[in-house]
Amino acid sequence: MARSLVTSRPRPDGNDPVGENTSLVPLLAATNLVLLATRLSSQQGIGPMTQSKTRESPSRKTHRRLRKAPARIPQVGFPAAAAVAQPVPAPEVMHPHAAAIDVHSDNHVVCVGPNQVQTFGAYTVDLHALVDHLRQHEVTTVVLESTGVYWVPLFELLASSGFEVLLIEPSQARHCGARPKTDVADCQWLQRLHTYGLLRPSFRPPESVLALRGYWRQRQMQVRYAASHVQHIQKALEQMNVKLTEVAADIMGLTGTRILEAILQGERDATQLARLRDPTCQKTEQEYAQALQGTWRPEHLFALKQAYALYRFHHQQITECDERVAEELARLPNRAADKPFQPRPRRRGRKSNEVRFAATQPLFKALGVDLTLIDGIEVNTALVILAEIGVDVSRFPTEKHFASWLRLSPQLEESNHTRKKRSPRRGKNRVAQALRMAAQAVSRTKTALAVFYHRIKGRLGGKGAITATAHKLALLVYRLLKYGVDYVRQSLEDYAAQVQEQLERSLRRKAAQLGYELVPKTAAAEPS
Repeated sequence: MARSLVTSRPRPDGNDPVGENTSLVPLLAATNLVLLATRLSSQQGIGPMTQSKTRESPSRKTHRRLRKAPARIPQVGFPAAAAVAQPVPAPEVMHPHAAAIDVHSDNHVVCVGPNQVQTFGAYTVDLHALVDHLRQHEVTTVVLESTGVYWVPLFELLASSGFEVLLIEPSQARHCGARPKTDVADCQWLQRLHTYGLLRPSFRPPESVLALRGYWRQRQMQVRYAASHVQHIQKALEQMNVKLTEVAADIMGLTGTRILEAILQGERDATQLARLRDPTCQKTEQEYAQALQGTWRPEHLFALKQAYALYRFHHQQITECDERVAEELARLPNRAADKPFQPRPRRRGRKSNEVRFAATQPLFKALGVDLTLIDGIEVNTALVILAEIGVDVSRFPTEKHFASWLRLSPQLEESNHTRKKRSPRRGKNRVAQALRMAAQAVSRTKTALAVFYHRIKGRLGGKGAITATAHKLALLVYRLLKYGVDYVRQSLEDYAAQVQEQLERSLRRKAAQLGYELVPKTAAAEPS
């Protein structure tokens, strides 16, 4: 009986259509091997606290005896292992008509059932043939495993053809057990897991905001390109020893743009260039004149000209993206109904990377709430939230699920009834990045969130405080989108009272654990 547990492999039968019970074989073999080693060690006096009287080490003795162990297996009975050998009920089939596709750049491997694997090309005609193949096998739900953007055309075609399509990250299948790493094996394994409903799909926003997301991501890419050319402009100025960055807070601001255009038009007189400064600048005209004396080498002037032209070009592209974003916002349904709109007054002027149109009211109509009322969240942050998530957050059961998806929550690992906190999972999430930037901005304000940031910073440091504040902002965003309530700003006095109450409650709990009672200090008696 013990030999059969180690050497035999249960075959698939009617109760196990895809052979799931075969995963018990490594477990049973390892159990028998451990029990065998323990039995042999106890019989020969080889234990962790027993000293060997010969020169041969105990580990070598154990290894030598374990090599002879298979011949002695029939003589040892293992009632616990025999109990494990009872037939295991097959898991419930959740998707009987499931298929899996391993997506690549030049081909797609499709599995519609056990040992039913076929490879298709990646051209459009091949994608239509793949859809016909799935319909012939009466497939209703399909799971895709892919990286990059190779899955996008196939996903859109399958969704438009009426299939239920799920996109998963490759790490899910990698954590489900040891298996050969081939495209065919991957595809079969994915189909098996999807049949039993063991795969979680990645989040994908609704179709109504996909176009908005595409335009906004294109805009963000153009902003990054423009920022790289600002660095090229600074490099060219430094090579000519023109210290514009030392006197101007922003070389692409009003004063910096005037001076750069004058230099490119041929002006070399530092005094004339200094007169172009805005009167509100902190540095004097004399300081500007001293900073704008350069060497003016032609190769560096040529690099400055090209970098400035590319910077202007990318900002023209940003303006075109803003026009498309405004059109998509106008197409979204009005969720605000008859709610009154009261925009928050602006404290500063418009920044260079902000949208070129009035987006606050269209955002309010699309979201049903005004997210810009939250401290630290500007129009660009609200647009990121709308484009990446949409207006429906029902995919996340609770606000904790939402924060975990954003990777703003610490990981909890429990072992032997001991919980250990780990840092948040690594990964890029555009909404989380926007909320982190908002948390960094809110830390410089005089609000309750700023007080919370500085309180956490004293304990966890700046990086931990930004993550904690971004987590709090994520909870506020979730509540506003789910319940449709207006944001109520917490005053500094209310936040101080809340922290005081939490501290008192913690002290009472600790005093009770030590057998004491916390009594408030009575006021001093007034003199008679």
